[in-house]
Amino acid sequence: MYFRDRADAATELVRRLSHYANNPTVIVLGLARGGVPVAAEVAPALGALLDVFVVRKLRLPGYEEIGYGAIASGGYQVCDSSVVEQLRIPDEALEAIRDREFRELQRREQIYRGGLPPVSVNGRTVILVDDGILTGFSMRAAIVALRPHHPARVVVAVPVAPNVSLRKIEQEADEVICVDARGMFRAVEEF
Repeated sequence: MYFRDRADAATELVRRLSHYANNPTVIVLGLARGGVPVAAEVAPALGALLDVFVVRKLRLPGYEEIGYGAIASGGYQVCDSSVVEQLRIPDEALEAIRDREFRELQRREQIYRGGLPPVSVNGRTVILVDDGILTGFSMRAAIVALRPHHPARVVVAVPVAPNVSLRKIEQEADEVICVDARGMFRAVEEF
């Protein structure tokens, strides 16, 4: 299944999330950046509060297109230690990457929030929205970062993702909604 754009993908997600409509305990969190445009369509359609959740991919030095994990608010991170071990990346290099990405995460949170604190998720159903999943690191980091704040439920909603990544996320989320589990996405919007 192909989507014309993120709004088209959001329409399909709303249809599958309709059982959460007009529930005052539901909050939609869009993963910055790509998930925010999708979440901005999903939240009002469900009558839910919208907020942003910032995550940053951790990329291998010298292989910037390859991620080995992700970091989320509060410094929570998810990593694939087998990749790091296989490539023998020194701990100092990994720490430098983590520190750089955490500083960038904090900078972006300040920009996106304008100094406002995040909305409390305590006791709420949180719908985490992204525009798609590839490895799942970013989404898994978001879930890990949310759990200490005691949400009642964590629902992951994405238009596309490969099955292998969805299986990992299903182990950590309470519910996963994916329109196309093959992982095909074609966006016509430029960001």
